Amino acid sequence: QVQLVESGGGLVQAGGSLRLSCAASGRTFSSYDMGWFRQAPGKEREFVAAITWSGNSTYYADSVKGRFTISRDNAKNTAYLQMNSLKPEDTAGYYCASGVAGANEYDDWGQGTQVTVSS
Repeated sequence: QVQLVESGGGLVQAGGSLRLSCAASGRTFSSYDMGWFRQAPGKEREFVAAITWSGNSTYYADSVKGRFTISRDNAKNTAYLQMNSLKPEDTAGYYCASGVAGANEYDDWGQGTQVTVSS
């Protein structure tokens, strides 16, 4: 099992930026693919971005492509989500998740960090 702790959320004006961090512990971080998801009040959880264990491949939801960047530092056991040009519709709780490399599913989840974008 991997323990995940998100940080970096907050209140920002539209057009601003935030960087979320996801610190992992428990097992070998570099063996896991990482993903970011978000959930707004009254809405279902949705995929935001993912990165493979090596960092060589990344994937994005269409709604964030070109604005968000996912990255990881395996030496620091941390994944990141850089969010630029934020919009009010990006307001949500953001959650990181990990899954065994190549399994295409996520087994462990963090508690989330709130991002609020004001117009």
